[in-house]
Amino acid sequence: MNFPKPWGLSLHTMILSGIFMMLATVAQAVTFPADKFSNLDYGLYWFGNGDNWEKAVPGHSNSYFHNGRKTIIYIHGWEKDTVKDRQREGFNRHDVGGPDLNLAAAWRNAGWNVGVLYWNQFSDEQDVAHAEAKIWVTNGPQGMRWLKRNSNGSTSYQYNINQTATQLLFDNYRANMSGFYGSEVRFAGHSLGNQMAIALADKIRVAVDSGSLTSAALPDRIALLDPFYTKNARSYYGNQWAGELSRYAAFRLMDDGVKFEAYRSSSVTSTIFVGDDNKPLMDELAFTELKPWDFYAWQQFEKHQFAVTWYFWSFDFNTLPIKNSGDKAASAAASNSRISQLMNSNKKLVHDLGAYTQTPGDDRMKYVNR
Repeated sequence: MNFPKPWGLSLHTMILSGIFMMLATVAQAVTFPADKFSNLDYGLYWFGNGDNWEKAVPGHSNSYFHNGRKTIIYIHGWEKDTVKDRQREGFNRHDVGGPDLNLAAAWRNAGWNVGVLYWNQFSDEQDVAHAEAKIWVTNGPQGMRWLKRNSNGSTSYQYNINQTATQLLFDNYRANMSGFYGSEVRFAGHSLGNQMAIALADKIRVAVDSGSLTSAALPDRIALLDPFYTKNARSYYGNQWAGELSRYAAFRLMDDGVKFEAYRSSSVTSTIFVGDDNKPLMDELAFTELKPWDFYAWQQFEKHQFAVTWYFWSFDFNTLPIKNSGDKAASAAASNSRISQLMNSNKKLVHDLGAYTQTPGDDRMKYVNR
C-alpha cells in the first residue's frame, strides 16, 4: 500500500517524530526557581506533601528526610525543553493524564522518604540517543554538555564537565546517603531513567562491595517503568547496544540480591523503529504488561507516563489479585519476597481487569507464559 506523504514527510519519519515527541514530553508539574537552571544543578531532592521540596545537602538536616526511614527515589528520563521552561517532574501527574493527587502522600504517610534524582540539564537534548549516552560514557555524540538557562530566558550549552551523569549522581548520592541506616532503598526509573537507575545502582554496588559505602545504601529493589533503550550497537558503547549495557549491569545487581520489576504501559518503548524491548532482561525480572485503556490508542504519550502514575499510586492499595490464583500480583505494595518469586517464575503478568480505569484499586492481573 502506498501511503500519502503530507508536508513531504515519509510515514517512517512521521512515526519517528511522533514517538520522539512522546518520549521527550514530561510530567511538567513543578516550576523551579530560575537559579536552579542558571547554574548546573543535579542530584537528590527530598519531597514533602503538595510537591514541596528541599534539596539534599551533605551534612545538613532536611525537613523531608530521615536517615532511618525506608526510601523511594524516582529517576526521570529524557527531558527535552524543560530547562527553558524551568520545569521538573513532581508527584502530581494530573497534567499528563493522571489523577489530581499527590502520589507521594501514601508513601510519606507510611513513613517513607520520597526523593527525586534530577539530571535534566544533561538529559535536555534534542535527540534521545544523545541524552542516553551521557548515562554510560563521556564521549557520546554531544559529550557531557549541559544546558544553562540565561537571564533573558534563552538557553546555551556548557562544556565544562568530563564525568558521566551517572558518576555525578553517584557522588551526590554517596555524599547524602553515607549515614543512611533505613531498612530499604528502592529506585524507580522511568523511560530512559531506567538505565540511569541501573547504572547508578551498579556503581553503588561496587562502592558497597569495596566498603566505601554502607550496605544499607544499596537499592534493595529497582522498578523499571515503561523502560526505554535505543536500538543498535554504537561505537561509543564499544559496539554494544544500550540494552546490553543495562542488562549486564542488572545481572550483576541481581547476583548481589537486588530485586527487579518492570511495568510496560505503551508501545513507545518497544516500537520497531526506535526502541529495543530488551527481552533477555525482561525475562529475568518480575514483568507486568499494563493496559491503560482509559486512554485512546493514539494517546501513547499518556500511556508512556501511565507506568509512573500506576506504580506510585499502587502503593496506596492492598496487593492486587491474579486471575484463578491466590497469588498476589506485582505492584509497589507487593513485598520484596513476592517480587523475587515472580523473577524466578516462567510467567509474566498481564492486565486482566480494571484496564478502563486509571486507579490500580480495581485491577486484576493474569499469568501468561513469558
